[in-house]
Amino acid sequence: MTDLPPHVVTNPRLGSWVAVRDGVVEVRTGKAELGQGIATALAQLAADALALPLEAVRVVAPHTALGPDQGLTAGSLSVLQTGPALAHVGGAVRALAGPPSPTEAYVARIAALDPELDLTTVEPLAPGRALEVGRSAPRTDLPDKVLGRPRFLTDLRPAGLLHGRVLRPPSVGAVLRSLPEDWTAPGVTLVRDGSFVGVVGEREADVDRALDLLRREAAWDERDLLTATDDLPAWLRSGTHEEVPVLDEPGAPGAGPEGAPAVVEASYSRPFLVHASIAPSAGMAVWDEDGVHVWSHSQGIHGLRDAIAATLDLVPATVVVEHVENAGCYGHNAADDAALDAVLLARAVRGRPVLLRWTRPDELTWGPLASAMTATVRACLDGRRIIGWSYDVWSQGHTARPGYAGNPGLLAGGDLARPVPLPPATDPPSAAGGGTTRNAVPGYDVGPRRVVGHRKTDSALRTSAMRALGAHLNVFAIESFMDELADAAGVDPVSFRLDHLTDPRARHVVAEAARLAGWDEALPEDTGRGLGWARYKDRGAYCAVVADVEVTSEVVVTRLLVVADVGRVVSPDGARNQLEGGATQATSWTLKERMPFDRRRLLGTDWEAYPVLRFSEAPEVSVHLVDSDAPSTGAGEAAQGPTSAAIANAVHRALGVRVRDLPLDAAAIVRAIDQSD
Repeated sequence: MTDLPPHVVTNPRLGSWVAVRDGVVEVRTGKAELGQGIATALAQLAADALALPLEAVRVVAPHTALGPDQGLTAGSLSVLQTGPALAHVGGAVRALAGPPSPTEAYVARIAALDPELDLTTVEPLAPGRALEVGRSAPRTDLPDKVLGRPRFLTDLRPAGLLHGRVLRPPSVGAVLRSLPEDWTAPGVTLVRDGSFVGVVGEREADVDRALDLLRREAAWDERDLLTATDDLPAWLRSGTHEEVPVLDEPGAPGAGPEGAPAVVEASYSRPFLVHASIAPSAGMAVWDEDGVHVWSHSQGIHGLRDAIAATLDLVPATVVVEHVENAGCYGHNAADDAALDAVLLARAVRGRPVLLRWTRPDELTWGPLASAMTATVRACLDGRRIIGWSYDVWSQGHTARPGYAGNPGLLAGGDLARPVPLPPATDPPSAAGGGTTRNAVPGYDVGPRRVVGHRKTDSALRTSAMRALGAHLNVFAIESFMDELADAAGVDPVSFRLDHLTDPRARHVVAEAARLAGWDEALPEDTGRGLGWARYKDRGAYCAVVADVEVTSEVVVTRLLVVADVGRVVSPDGARNQLEGGATQATSWTLKERMPFDRRRLLGTDWEAYPVLRFSEAPEVSVHLVDSDAPSTGAGEAAQGPTSAAIANAVHRALGVRVRDLPLDAAAIVRAIDQSD
């Protein structure tokens, strides 16, 4: 027997991976289409594994009762984890079903296979020649989206549908004191459980009006649980922390201000961020005599199932969760919270499905945040060489997904009469890339290294995963600092990096990005060109980004050039789209995004208070993929840190001033200029 892929070992039943419907082989995985095109890439992998043409394969959405449990769709792991599993499944099917030609007869033989068959007992046939993998197949999800056909969760209209809204508290930690005893509103049913309050009705207009009425008439007990501050780095470094040691090699420069001669030091930061999805989160649920069926755009439907069951003291098997696309995100947004909201409302009107939608202010201020972060880097510089490195990074935790720390982790659970409180966020284990310390180890030869994370545990702000987790700030800090060290050594930043890189794949993406960008070209006044690179999670995709900027009254990013080595490319167009989207989102983080808050509440309730990059401000992005036979890695999160660092380095080259705190807006630049005087 060949080595078994882990996801086949944990999901050995044939019927959880493949079935035949209407003459097409349906392939189920645990990985969700979030708008990133993964359904198309997985269909290409499945088609080659099964030796079928792409049109004979259909990837269907994850389903807790029908498909495999593959955990989360996160961390750029979908291809890496699912590719080997599909190769084994396809090889086993070919071994059992016989020759794949003619297609119709082959599919009929697949349909006749026992769905209860244990795949771990079948020796798969070796893979055949790849026909679908490596080409840019048309995205299977796009026709519906382009033509406006019903596809999303909020498009669902089952018989007997009711609409629902939930009244969120006016501030963090607020407790409902009272509602008028005789409260009613036309066309709606009031649902209350402790401080959880919602309304259900047949017409959306009725539930929207009722929600506005509830806001005016509900009375709350509020407390000042947050710390309003203009100095987030100092706040992050204060209070209670859990230390996350990574490296402590003898001879590394210490963390204190004393230290050896020729030590260079700098600190960097980013604020709290939100996902800012184009549409608010939603969920749908219906209760019947067997339990509850939930439709959700969650990135982890099996974890959500278990969390709902734990919150409501149900047997997990009585909760079925089915994935349906809605507004996507890269990380943990409010999809899971909205699913529980729908379940709680539907419990009050059993037998009828309830479609629950969050409001825009809810989405921006009640979904999990990406943690603010700050880091201090110190290095010993001996001429042109780095001979010692010390790195400390502070943040809150980067995961509060359902089931974290043994807790359901759903927002409304803390509001129930029998509450299930939300403990502080944690970090993924280091084997999964970590959180606070993700990409905190430099990819360079820098001599003895000391790397330590500090996770803040005494904040009432709820944080969880967002694209790249801690890697965004860590790469921004390391790559900004490498430019500062190059300046101190009097060496060109690209040459300085190459002098400290030994990994040939890293050297290639850096050198190729510089070459394609015309690194040595003279630039006009008030413009700059900068570079940043990283290997995501230190074991994933290699990505180098060169940014061109113009700096006048504001920073304008005019061009981003991305060079990435993602190993074997399954879908070139899909990989380019992922990298282009990541670079564009990172540009928005770098130039604009910051979630403000006072002592009680988050203040970024709309697009004015929480601005994001506009279409008119989006830079030109060109993506170049490196030919490689190395194992495939994900591309979706690789560009985040390199892009922010490249922009900051370009701003420095344009102005001669180093801005170390994100976002690089006018106020940050003025502060940096004042501090440099």
